Amino acid sequence: MYHSKINPKVSISIVFVIAMFMSIMDSTIVNTALPSIARDFNITGASVDAIVVSYLVSLAVIIPASGWLGDRFGSRRIFLGALALFTLASALCGLANNLTELVLFRTLQGIAGGALTPVGNAMLIRTFPPAERVQVSRILNIPTVIAPASGPVLGGLLVTSFSWHWVFFVNVPIGIAALIFGILFLHESRESSKSRFDIPGFLLAGIGLALTMYALSEGPNYGWSNPMILGSLIGGLLLLAIFIFVELRIATPMLNLRLMRNGLFRNSNLITVLTSAGFMGVLYATPLFLQEARGVDALTSGLTTFPEALGVITGVQIGSRLYPRIGPRRMIAAGIISASIMMAALVVMGPDTNLWIMRILMFLIGMSMGNIFLPNQAVAFATITASETGQASAIYNTQRQVGSAIGVAIASTVISTIGAIHTTTSGATEPNYFAYHAGFITSAILVLAAIGFALAIRDKDAAATMRQKGKDEPTSEPLELAVTEVSA
Repeated sequence: MYHSKINPKVSISIVFVIAMFMSIMDSTIVNTALPSIARDFNITGASVDAIVVSYLVSLAVIIPASGWLGDRFGSRRIFLGALALFTLASALCGLANNLTELVLFRTLQGIAGGALTPVGNAMLIRTFPPAERVQVSRILNIPTVIAPASGPVLGGLLVTSFSWHWVFFVNVPIGIAALIFGILFLHESRESSKSRFDIPGFLLAGIGLALTMYALSEGPNYGWSNPMILGSLIGGLLLLAIFIFVELRIATPMLNLRLMRNGLFRNSNLITVLTSAGFMGVLYATPLFLQEARGVDALTSGLTTFPEALGVITGVQIGSRLYPRIGPRRMIAAGIISASIMMAALVVMGPDTNLWIMRILMFLIGMSMGNIFLPNQAVAFATITASETGQASAIYNTQRQVGSAIGVAIASTVISTIGAIHTTTSGATEPNYFAYHAGFITSAILVLAAIGFALAIRDKDAAATMRQKGKDEPTSEPLELAVTEVSA
């Protein structure tokens, strides 16, 4: 028996942040390497899309099952197993000799990543009592916002200085270090569950989400009227509708959708879907605007987008101090209004506008989103019991992933429909700035659409998360869930 001297809150926080950073950054860092991979394997741009799509689809398939896996076999075991698989798959991706191998190994990465996020999230929520949930939100937002912004910058540096292989190899030493630390110091958190694996639910959710994510990812590229895209979207949505019908009528569902009857949890999830869609829409449209319309290089583009991550960190730090006094309702509503205004203000960017204006706006967007993310994450699980946390985390992360995909699909569709390039009266072609401005406005509207759900939140329902330690409760309050010593 190994007796860890590290506080469980510290150990899970360290491992979670490292693992999530790798997993989330992998979604964006690879994009910078796609042109280099296409040249190396001598394949077309359309074919290389499979590298991205395979990751997103496999990610969507495993997330619904993550809650059951963590509850059935132990969150620590599943989390560390997923971390080991992600690290191994990263090494294999870097060693891939052709597109087929790379797509296969990317699928393994997606399976691992799909388990890492919700299981790690559930472990954090179970380890911290309600009064410390704002601290959990601060932890969760570190990898969630820094990783997507860091991906293009780090990817550009690795591809330029070394080769595309290193966008995968970079995960290996980090993953090994996190795995060793987790084995030594991570405590088990388990909710006893002897329920059978819901095979029909897994198939319906997995295939339905996979088809939907594929359609959302590739729809803007191939056109929404393309038979394969349209068929995937309709088929995916139909399977998900059947999944909801079936899951609400069985005793032990794959996902406990009855949790959506909880008003606080439901409103938080809907806010997550819409704000994630708007935020990811802006993060998608901004590099396109910078590189295709303004003609800057990938590194300048990444450094211009990166201030949003600094803004989120600033917003989260300020918000964590304001949250106990202001409450989630007003904080989230103010963040939504501010973020939508800042996103819409990106329309001031023209062919010669100083890029520092965009950097300032990106910082303010991030700061506003930080004041959405922090309270929304805290209230989402405020009234969720320890036994429900695994299922709730799977639902929350599924909707966040789908929301992000929707945002990118909508922004991409708006830009491509209007046309990123237009022909002048003299017959010359030039960037169509209106298309990118429309993408920014659309993202702002998606965020603003969440305002009604924010105003429906009642602060008293989240009162347990608003207590200040040392004032409203004793500092020695026990954890919600007892943690056991970890076996060597």
